[in-house]
Amino acid sequence: MNHESFYLRQNIQLEPLIDHWYAWPHLIPPATAARNITERHLKIMDSYISSPQIHANAVKNPKMLGGPFIDYGGKRVDEIRVLRDGIKKERAHLLGLSAALAALDAMLREGAKGHSLQSLYPKVPEILRGYVELAYDLNNHPSFRLVEPLLYRSKYFDRSQQSLFLSVIQNDARPFVLSTPRLESDDTLHLRRTFDDEAVDRLFRLKTEPQPWHVIKETLQVGDAYDSLVRSFLTTEPPPPYVPYTGLGVRWRYFGHACILIESNGMSMLFDPVLSYTYENDISRYTYLDLPDKIDYVLITHNHQDHVLFETLLQIRHKVKNIVVPRNGGGHLQDPSLRLLLENCGFRNVIEISEMDEIRDSKVRITGLPFFGEHADLDIQSKLAWLVKIGPNTLLFAADSCNIEPRLYEHIHREIGDVDALFLGMECDGAPLSWLYGPLLTQRVERSMDESRRLAGSNCEQGRSIVDLFHCREVYVYAMGQEPWLNYIMSIKYTAESRPIIESDRLIQACQEQGIIAERLFGEKEILLEESGDYSSTVTPAVAHS
Repeated sequence: MNHESFYLRQNIQLEPLIDHWYAWPHLIPPATAARNITERHLKIMDSYISSPQIHANAVKNPKMLGGPFIDYGGKRVDEIRVLRDGIKKERAHLLGLSAALAALDAMLREGAKGHSLQSLYPKVPEILRGYVELAYDLNNHPSFRLVEPLLYRSKYFDRSQQSLFLSVIQNDARPFVLSTPRLESDDTLHLRRTFDDEAVDRLFRLKTEPQPWHVIKETLQVGDAYDSLVRSFLTTEPPPPYVPYTGLGVRWRYFGHACILIESNGMSMLFDPVLSYTYENDISRYTYLDLPDKIDYVLITHNHQDHVLFETLLQIRHKVKNIVVPRNGGGHLQDPSLRLLLENCGFRNVIEISEMDEIRDSKVRITGLPFFGEHADLDIQSKLAWLVKIGPNTLLFAADSCNIEPRLYEHIHREIGDVDALFLGMECDGAPLSWLYGPLLTQRVERSMDESRRLAGSNCEQGRSIVDLFHCREVYVYAMGQEPWLNYIMSIKYTAESRPIIESDRLIQACQEQGIIAERLFGEKEILLEESGDYSSTVTPAVAHS
């Protein structure tokens, strides 16, 4: 046994945590993390401690999917209380930061009337002084800019909040994670390791590169009492080797939601990585087993939890040569820097680009395109659609872009020309403003206002306008959150009567009537693009790995 080498099993689930809450992008930057602690986490825990049965009943109601309800069946109340009280005590500095941000907002509303802001700097809450710049827009509306790099170097970015849960996953059924803190159990291994720890990369290399027991034990640094659990996560059986695409053209594979892998001439690109694990299932899919050993570019369209998923990104970090993200740098509370966020979590290869910027090498040309909509009309710059040109093939990945201003696409078409294949998100209902951004708001938003401002993609007419303008030969509706392995972060369940299904069906039918290949992607898909630019039909489907 001591001389054997072991792999990490393919069905070992990683849950990155911030004070036992599932880590998503707004829990990393200090300011948004502080607001989510006070305006989301503590309120949910207080409610559960007060009325656990209400939560237990709510999580059983399909209409309440994604709501602020803890999913422990009304049990483990004492553990939730201990967690809440510990956060209040140990993160008092972040509670203070949240209160200071609200006080700053109130001070500006009361004191900034169009005259010089210089006299207001001494009135900035003490803990924020030097971390914010006060400003007006051209119509004398006051606001502030966070100096994010300094906040990451302050006590408010506290890596001691970070840890990792490892456990076995057997199927797609996972509870919604953004409303329920993760509590320890006999079948979970809680690793007190920060996200930037090199041990994280060594751990997930074990999926393809075996190590002897003593090396694994040193990597994990857990006590002997956990040996039996750790050994249950390991196997001596090697995974099937990855077979890279060696054809002359381009191969793209759909992994679910907005995750697509492109391979061509030894180069690989992965968009918005959100992957399923490998286990027995009824839906054919690609998993971590279907990723190359090296990924040249990971490209992120925007900073939402279903496109920036730390659970996946941390597991593939050791494979990635470059991760490309939209630039913002505005310092707005609602729009934290993706570059800073990733770099402070251990990613050392982040490339930040702006609208219409290009990345070129000998094999590919990548252009970041403007991206409107899907952000509830907030001033958010960290979002880009991606235009990829490989040989004669041109593909546009528009994710959740909403065509609310068709003239934008007219300007873009003038610059880039026609597109062979369009990938477009059509979740055209979307959650209201407060569902994601509510904790950042310091004033109550009217219900009608909240309902009108949604995180929504294009409908049929908006999508058809893009298709017609770019003379697309193929159209793929994606980023719909339909795959069951995404429910834990998206809580979406469509029916045939759901508006996104109806609208995407209409677009697909309209395209097909024009002789355009069109499909709503689900589960898995593989397409070969010939070197001439011709498109082949679907080839070998993904294996439902077991």
